[in-house]
Amino acid sequence: MTIELKTQNIKPLRHTFAHVARQIGGDKPASRYQEATLETQPTGPFHYRPIWDPEHEIFDASRTALKMKNWYAFKDPRQYYYGNWTQTRARQQETMEANFEFVESRGLVSQLPATVSGTALDLLMPLRHVAWGANMNNSSICADGYGTTMTAPAMFCAMDQLGIAQYLTRIGLLLAGPEVLDQGKRDWLDEPRWQELRRYVEDSFVVQDWFELFVAQNFVLDGLLYPLVYGAVINEHLSPKNGTAIAILTSFMSDWSTEQAKWVDAQIKAAAAESEENRTLLAGWMTTWRERAVAALRPIADHAFGDAAHSDAALEEVTEQFNVRAARLGLPR
Repeated sequence: MTIELKTQNIKPLRHTFAHVARQIGGDKPASRYQEATLETQPTGPFHYRPIWDPEHEIFDASRTALKMKNWYAFKDPRQYYYGNWTQTRARQQETMEANFEFVESRGLVSQLPATVSGTALDLLMPLRHVAWGANMNNSSICADGYGTTMTAPAMFCAMDQLGIAQYLTRIGLLLAGPEVLDQGKRDWLDEPRWQELRRYVEDSFVVQDWFELFVAQNFVLDGLLYPLVYGAVINEHLSPKNGTAIAILTSFMSDWSTEQAKWVDAQIKAAAAESEENRTLLAGWMTTWRERAVAALRPIADHAFGDAAHSDAALEEVTEQFNVRAARLGLPR
């Protein structure tokens, strides 16, 4: 008896779904990211308008003053959909667990100078509340935004910010104990140097235009706060003073802000390139919130550096870097 094995190639009739093909320019193989996000925004029919906002449909592109011919022009250069986002964060979580174990097992906390650990706690514990505010804001962007390529990464960002708040909590518990969490809350509510930033965060909660909220939170505040806190203060100011352990424990925040900026920049660039009206609108939002953010961060920087001249120089450098970034995306400095 002879058995003859043959291979046969089966040519697919279609390479992807029709709605994906409309966005990628024809029937050709699509990535998992494209198939998970393109044209998955519900468009109707909607049976009723939400009772809390009867002027809009439940999913409505007019919830922002920004105008786009195609809302799927917003794309994530990281190509994140739920599956690969969770896998990426799981790997980073393993790295952070190793970082915490390294710091604890080698007694690096006990080797921190009291001034360094005190400055780190004064700075980082109130930022737990800033991260929580960012979680709330990105949840709002996901709820009110239009187009899955924008709303899905916004929810990923919301959960990332929640994770950052949890890392900050662990740092406080490792360096001191649960009492520093209460002290951080008291500082956030009562300490004068935090009140402008607290006002910024709380005012952002009532911004109705979801793309303005995106600019205020993800572009402006995160674009200034993360380079200042985790770059200028921790990496450049505290690390040379035997504060390397703090840099190790906050490495996720530094890496995350660099990665996050790729997504944020792509959305700002796409919106600005759409029309002159969009560019003018974005420039106005950016200018307004940038002035508020710089003013809010100044007293915090003064306290962290302990030297007004040093803090002014660091804040000026961070602001200039932000302005260069904005210009690169098509917005005025």
